[in-house]
Amino acid sequence: MARAESGLAPAAEVQRPARGRPGRRALACAAAAFALALAAYAADVATHPVKLTLGWFDLNIYNHAGLIVRHAPDTLYTWHFLPGVQYLYTPFAALGFAAGSLLPWAVLKWLMTVASLAAMVFTVWVTFGQLGWRGRDRAAAVLGVSAVALWTEPVLRSVQVGQIELLLMALIAWDLCQGDDRKWKGVGVGLAAGIKLVPLIFIPYLLLAGKRRQAAVATAVFAGTVVIGFAALPHASAQWWLTGYFLHSGNVGDVGSLLNQSLFGLVTRAAGAVRAATWVWLGLAAAVTALGLVAAVALHRSGRPVQGWLTCALTGLLVSPISWDHHWVWMVPVLVVLTDAAVRACGSARRAYGALAAGVAALFGAWPDHWAGPGALVPQGLLGLFTGPHPVHEKYHLYGLQVISWNLYLLVGLALFALAVAAAARTRLGSAQARLRVG
Repeated sequence: MARAESGLAPAAEVQRPARGRPGRRALACAAAAFALALAAYAADVATHPVKLTLGWFDLNIYNHAGLIVRHAPDTLYTWHFLPGVQYLYTPFAALGFAAGSLLPWAVLKWLMTVASLAAMVFTVWVTFGQLGWRGRDRAAAVLGVSAVALWTEPVLRSVQVGQIELLLMALIAWDLCQGDDRKWKGVGVGLAAGIKLVPLIFIPYLLLAGKRRQAAVATAVFAGTVVIGFAALPHASAQWWLTGYFLHSGNVGDVGSLLNQSLFGLVTRAAGAVRAATWVWLGLAAAVTALGLVAAVALHRSGRPVQGWLTCALTGLLVSPISWDHHWVWMVPVLVVLTDAAVRACGSARRAYGALAAGVAALFGAWPDHWAGPGALVPQGLLGLFTGPHPVHEKYHLYGLQVISWNLYLLVGLALFALAVAAAARTRLGSAQARLRVG
């Protein structure tokens, strides 16, 4: 099979189906690994207090917001779940949460847990599919990567708090992995953006990549969610859209928190205050957005659509004012791309891709909580590994390895972003050289 490389590292070849079939033994090993990962997770939940492993904190907020919509809709954006904790998603999303609140809590919380885990596996499945994997080799790869991805901190954190991030990722990945001949391609992106604004970045990506119809569908669906919100919840929609509520990052939590792994979080911790960081972040965000979209489009046009939309997703994580640790579930398809690249490559390139995949899995891994030191804010993760106890005031006085550990996910994301930009640049350079030779 011809060599093809990942869009997260220099490459210039079109994706082709993975070579060979792993055989029944490899498939059985992958299935056993996934079963073992699930069993270990079930044992972890069973042997610890449920509030540590499955507290469903965010899901509880969604559920209460749904109840508010049903009984006192005009208070949706003035109601506080706890002091300083408010509902932060769109009015359209609140309508979905209202439907969910019709279910008994005991049913809803476990349904969300199962759905989130299924969404993770589904994302791996559709991503491998667009990369050209089929049949037994696809099944083995999905099970193997899912076994590793399950034990990453962003995935477990998302499941722990009952976040919708895994569901949104699966919806977007499914949509973007559809064939361009699908009439309604773009619906998933539009729906996701109607729930949470960050996926809006995929619309200019589709447009610049030449997918005008898909971009138009996504835009129309997003606009439809806004209209539905105003029709069903006019007062709440006016508060959300017309007062600038959605622009206030402080509404969703402490921007300088260790858990905010975005460029804004990094700059805020370095500057010592949100106000001092805002203009610097805006400039950085504009530059990263432009560079990320150009790189994503270049990768897509070179025949690597997965690497294209994944670079776009990574750009969104970097430039969003808030990217909590559980938002970094997009490392799951990153592991897929790196695994695919390792299988396709040969010799030292294969070892390099394998090492990169292992490094990403380790840095985002769900390690025992005591590894992060006594009093660590993030159980089962490496954020804050070198800082020991984390008094809140320390976030503005970081030094040495603290600077790395408090920005770990962001720094890894920036490194992957740099590799994607380098891959896109090499692609553009190769195309330019080819045109010169032809001319």
